[in-house]
Amino acid sequence: MTKVLMTFPEGKFKVLTLSYDDGRNADRRLVEIMNSHGIRGTFHLNSGLFGSNDRIPQEDISSLYEGHEISAHTVNHPTIARCPKEQIVDEIMEDRKGLESIAGYTVRGLSYPNGSYNKLIKEMLPYMGIEYSRVTHSTGGFAIPDDWYEWRPTCHHKQNLIGVADNFLSLQKVQYLYMMYVWGHSYEFDNDNNWDVIEAFCERAGRQTDIWYATNIEIVDYFKAFQRLQFSASRSFVYNPSARPVWISANGKIVEIGGGSQARLV
Repeated sequence: MTKVLMTFPEGKFKVLTLSYDDGRNADRRLVEIMNSHGIRGTFHLNSGLFGSNDRIPQEDISSLYEGHEISAHTVNHPTIARCPKEQIVDEIMEDRKGLESIAGYTVRGLSYPNGSYNKLIKEMLPYMGIEYSRVTHSTGGFAIPDDWYEWRPTCHHKQNLIGVADNFLSLQKVQYLYMMYVWGHSYEFDNDNNWDVIEAFCERAGRQTDIWYATNIEIVDYFKAFQRLQFSASRSFVYNPSARPVWISANGKIVEIGGGSQARLV
């Protein structure tokens, strides 16, 4: 029978994503650095705070984050584990509405403001159209999360970012999938006077041929598309009901299964 393994697009086995919160003006410099090295990520924004406290004004949001993901962070950034359910719903749904009116696409991601969440909030999120949410507890590793509503990053950019990146870049065992996920706040680079850290990281980690550069929601969507693949019992062929293509390794050969198409594997 055919031995099937999931891969990332084009048969890659590593993915890199960045995630930055609050939409402060330092994002302008961060996005410029990321773009220059082909690195992509997700920016979690508070739609009720645009233009205040050094935050980017609403009229600049769409153009600044083009090519990246605009994601929710609640309207006003409360510690939501302390809020009643009605307020939690308002904070997330109104943030979605505000961001979607700017982005022009469905906002389906979240990062918990102040890292605040609990079991109840996680259970509520699917009913509000949220498909993932990032926490602040770092793993230090490169494993794929098993709970998209408690998505733990690899590291904050203050946590030996270059050393972690070197470990990630050195990974060569293609029998595994690896994810490096970096998070933080761009204003921290101003506060700590260390823009050289993210510049060195992006220069080192960017434009690598064996890495898929993706936003948070693209990663979630890709895994869900793989899980929807319909394999024959013998795994001799497979049908992809999703619109997006999915890549797999079939007996060591990389196979692309186009959206809405069937592929033979033997």
